[in-house]
Amino acid sequence: MSALAEPVLDAAAGDRLARRNAIVLGAAQALAGGNNSVLVATCGIVGSMLAPDKGLALLPISVFVISMWLSTLPMGWLARNLGRRAAFQIGTVSGVLTGLVFCTAVLQGSFLIFCAGAVFGGFYGAGHHAYRFAAADTASDALRPKAISWVLAGGILAGVIGPQLVIFTKDLWVPYLFAATYLGQSVLALAAGAVLMALNIPKPPPRKAVGDGRPLIEIIRQPRFIIAVVCGVASYSMMNMMMTSAPLAMVMCNHSVTEAALGIQWHIFGMYAPSFITGTLINRYGVERVTALGLMLIFVSALIGMAGITLWHFWSAIALIGVGWNFAFIGATTLVTQCYRPNERNKVQAFNDFLIFGSMAIGSFSSGQLLANFGWASVNLVVFPAVLTAGALLLWGALRGHARAA
Repeated sequence: MSALAEPVLDAAAGDRLARRNAIVLGAAQALAGGNNSVLVATCGIVGSMLAPDKGLALLPISVFVISMWLSTLPMGWLARNLGRRAAFQIGTVSGVLTGLVFCTAVLQGSFLIFCAGAVFGGFYGAGHHAYRFAAADTASDALRPKAISWVLAGGILAGVIGPQLVIFTKDLWVPYLFAATYLGQSVLALAAGAVLMALNIPKPPPRKAVGDGRPLIEIIRQPRFIIAVVCGVASYSMMNMMMTSAPLAMVMCNHSVTEAALGIQWHIFGMYAPSFITGTLINRYGVERVTALGLMLIFVSALIGMAGITLWHFWSAIALIGVGWNFAFIGATTLVTQCYRPNERNKVQAFNDFLIFGSMAIGSFSSGQLLANFGWASVNLVVFPAVLTAGALLLWGALRGHARAA
């Protein structure tokens, strides 16, 4: 049956609901994203203390990313069958468990338990990364990039909440470094769950009423979808690789834990602060140009990272790659939303995130070994081929579109 059989709101009502949900999801993003920034700022450091081999220091982050990757399809299934809010609240439970298990691992000095905590963190991450798509569910074409941007703008507060939580709680439970931080992480997840109670997204109609839409293979073979995925993979995997490596690299280069946490704060600020204007830029200049600008900034950030290991080199590189990620990833997400019909969205969104987080898993595994064996410069070097490939494909798609229009 056609997707047109799915009951929908009129455009004005849909946009009003999308704006309301974007505010709720942005607030939840600030708290849930704070969980992520705690994890990124501390896992490499705690991993280096607990791991039997220094080359495994970043393994918990890799476990986190793999868990997030493998959780994308189940999260899509939950959203399709139970509704967005129920799926997100199941994620909230996992977020609370993340902090509790991490705290237990620190108290017990167990690397294995610490990695188990990262599994719960990954499921939570898959849930709150889907917030951006939830905001776009009822939005019109014109509002959709803005709604996505508004949700990600909540990450600005996450960039303050998470690192400040680390700084103020890391030594509260002596001699257990970060034990109190992880309890605070659980509190953040509970607060995010409370905010999500205000979310109002219509539950999908029964599948038998609207059908499954086109086969997934038909949708993902569209050139536009392929371009969107490649740009999403390049921007997110390269950003994640630098972000997860940076705190440990800074400590290895004789910078303090506080300086590393502040570096992550600047990075997350760079990731989310542009969200106030990214949607407007996409509407004014086109999604391809904004995505290309993001890829260019990621390229420049890697150049800065290779140029030196002073505090300002680190901070500048990871802040700039955050800005580049924002433009490229919101652009790629917007491209994905142009590739499916309403009754196809959950399976396409979940498959898109499955591919993106799968590439992140590979990058996370690689980053630990690259950093341990070849140093910070090698991590930056990997960025260049990935970004150039995505940029070339984006250019091909734009030229193809112009040729067809002519």
